[in-house]
Amino acid sequence: MIRYLGSTKNLAGCVGGLIGLALYLTGVVGALWPVVVAGLYTVFALLAPPERVRLVSPAAEAEADRLRADLGSLVNKVAARAQRMPESAVDGVRRIAGVLEDVLSRPERWAANPDVRHAVTRLARTDLPLSVETYLNLPWWFAARRRASGEPSASEELLAQLELLETEAHRIAERFYAGDVHQQADHTRYLRERGESA
Repeated sequence: MIRYLGSTKNLAGCVGGLIGLALYLTGVVGALWPVVVAGLYTVFALLAPPERVRLVSPAAEAEADRLRADLGSLVNKVAARAQRMPESAVDGVRRIAGVLEDVLSRPERWAANPDVRHAVTRLARTDLPLSVETYLNLPWWFAARRRASGEPSASEELLAQLELLETEAHRIAERFYAGDVHQQADHTRYLRERGESA
């Protein structure tokens, strides 16, 4: 009900009602003025354009903002502990965060694609922080040392995980921007066909 009070239909109906009231005050309509006011209100409300559809809820925009903030915070924490991280790990985290932030910078498209939304959220909130936190919770001397069994060190495991996460981030971005790529390809075809027919 409260949303209707500020709606386009109610505002247009009020204009119609005011016109009916003006007709009564100028003597154009007599004792039936309440019927005329109500009728004009109804007609104007029905003729008003519908409310604009907003596919992105404020909650989705706020969620995208929170995810961007979380990614920024993670990058800052990793940069602050750069001495503890293997070489290139900080850059890897920055690259992954950059790809995800690009997707999140268009919250209307991000919110409209549930698969991409889930994948970005999982990568930003679970996978990337878990990889980094697990590594940083190890003692530095243990993380850098190769294990006696010949298995990769924790540093090598982290770099492998970051490489996999970066690949996944790029796959998500490819799905996210697929429509734009198709539109660009269609436009190229159109321009070629137009050039050939000229």
